[in-house]
Amino acid sequence: MADCEPIPHQFMDLRVPEYAYMFGFLQADGHLSQQSRQRGRLTVEINARDIELLGKFQKLTPYNSSISERTRSTNFSKTAHSAVWSLCSLEARTKLNGLGLPYGRKSKTISPPLGEFSQRDYIRGVIDADGSVGCTSKGFPFVSLTTASTAIAAYLCQYAQEVTGAERNFKRNTRDAIYNILYTKENAQKLAAHLYYSGCLSLERKQSAADSLSAWTRPAGMKVMSHRRWKVWEDRVLLEHNNAEPAAEALDRTVQSCSLRLWRLRTGQVPMPANDQ
Repeated sequence: MADCEPIPHQFMDLRVPEYAYMFGFLQADGHLSQQSRQRGRLTVEINARDIELLGKFQKLTPYNSSISERTRSTNFSKTAHSAVWSLCSLEARTKLNGLGLPYGRKSKTISPPLGEFSQRDYIRGVIDADGSVGCTSKGFPFVSLTTASTAIAAYLCQYAQEVTGAERNFKRNTRDAIYNILYTKENAQKLAAHLYYSGCLSLERKQSAADSLSAWTRPAGMKVMSHRRWKVWEDRVLLEHNNAEPAAEALDRTVQSCSLRLWRLRTGQVPMPANDQ
């Protein structure tokens, strides 16, 4: 989506790929503030090298907004050059807030939108804002996401498992209570190819990185980790035991795998097995 021309859809219709992506990006990297007399502002501040994306957001938004640049000192750089998109419209802010973009601090409270939305575009927006795509120091492809939101972490793990077959056990790290979710090698290739499809709205540098992952091939002799999918009968056995340790022994699975699957069943992350008739 090189030029991102205005599209004939209602603002923030999340069934539209561009708006689903934009909303995911705003949830992860935007800030919604409010003051007295219904005043407020949505701001998105990113590295100035990515300013083109803010221009695309501006074209997708049928309200007055502005883009500016600034240089300031941060914890990471003495001269950080950034670009800022600002939107003040009350109508636009109300719409975004209603969809799930909270006012104020939000890193732990954001969650995927309710209702129908373009899922892979939404996930790509979150990863463009708070994730990474590329190759490790050893040359292995990877896709990762860093988030403080349990709902976002769980959603990515579930969605990526459907795409790649790879199961992830997510938990906060002990240093800063953040989730770090990582996919490597073939799983990263599959996920990147699925999310960063041709012509999609994205950060240009991450699109290029995602495209480059397809060139990697597994070296001869490198073992492939097999991923065993859960079957309906296994879910029934797990629920009958209602305890990860005895279920792991009965199913010849790890306790960690059974614990995560049981949590997903209890919380509705995966459907309960249908009762036999």
